[in-house]
Amino acid sequence: MGGDAPDWRERAYQEAYEKELRGLRRRLEADPSCTAEELEGTLRNLYIMEGSDWVGRGEVQNITLAAAIAAHETMIDSLKTTPGRTESFRE
Repeated sequence: MGGDAPDWRERAYQEAYEKELRGLRRRLEADPSCTAEELEGTLRNLYIMEGSDWVGRGEVQNITLAAAIAAHETMIDSLKTTPGRTESFRE
């Protein structure tokens, strides 16, 4: 069982990351008013949540939150560095 511990964490992170990224893509496709700046506002709130673990979130929730942060960072970077990227999500 000890050898499987890192595997489930990595799988949980990857699944949460991919799910969050799909959700962000759908949001960009469906909402023309959604911008990188709006996602940055959400990201700031995720950072606050990450630092506000005074009651103990638990390992699974920490993994999920880390994946959500990474997905937001990835999407924001993509929107800012790829010209026309926003439009491609809305086709």
